[in-house]
Amino acid sequence: MKTFRAKPEDINRKWYCIDAQGKVMGRLAVEAAKILMGKNKAQYSPDVDCGDFVIIINADKITFTGKKGEQKTYYFHSGYVGGMKEQKLKDRLIKKPESLMLEVIEGMLPNNKIGKTMLSKLKVYAGEKHPHLSQQPEVLEVL
Repeated sequence: MKTFRAKPEDINRKWYCIDAQGKVMGRLAVEAAKILMGKNKAQYSPDVDCGDFVIIINADKITFTGKKGEQKTYYFHSGYVGGMKEQKLKDRLIKKPESLMLEVIEGMLPNNKIGKTMLSKLKVYAGEKHPHLSQQPEVLEVL
């Protein structure tokens, strides 16, 4: 009996839509990362991109556990002398909710070329509307 290895031409890709309103950011990101990697399928192979497409709507209405909104701080540098900047999590959620979700899910994917193609199948929107209705996405309920 041979070990099954998934081939790129044998993979059926589906579209999933996740509503982030009132959901905890980390728990939602874990579920989205699993779907993007294809770990929810029986034919999962780590060296082949088996994952499906994920649409996340209402990214601006996501919640955090504990006091992370006020206490968690992101640091970045502009590249100039004295250019260290910091931003609180709640401020970042107000300004750019899409990039925040992308960054969180990107950290859960593999750090290689396959991870980049997996991330390209993720679509994040701050509001309820998205332009992917023609793909007929399945609504996925996340706890």
